[in-house]
Amino acid sequence: MIAVMAVVISAAADGSWLKRVPARDRAKVNPYAGQADAIAAGGRLFADHCAQCHGSGAFGNDKHPSLRSERVQQATDGEIFWLLKNGNLSRGMPNWSALPEQSRWQIIAYVKSLGPSEPQSNSNSQEKESQ
Repeated sequence: MIAVMAVVISAAADGSWLKRVPARDRAKVNPYAGQADAIAAGGRLFADHCAQCHGSGAFGNDKHPSLRSERVQQATDGEIFWLLKNGNLSRGMPNWSALPEQSRWQIIAYVKSLGPSEPQSNSNSQEKESQ
């Protein structure tokens, strides 16, 4: 059973969803990228809609991937926008198409502003305790 869970968890973080993103969506550019107000708004939206699964620091947990991973941070804004719109239910990611487009772009601006990093050992423990 543990081996099956490990395969499912690693498959969720393997980026297989990237292969399903149409080229026109992949090429979309975030109109709010790098804008301080949009990043701040995205941080608030992230806390309301994303932190429950991905953690307040976006480092993920045993079941949900880190949004600070190289894979996520190197994904185009359009690829992430597509994922937020369509979700990946087989991997536990709901679609957020009910959120206005502006809100989804702001969340992406926030996540991208975090940059790739790994949690510190102390912050990782605190992160898991807060979930």
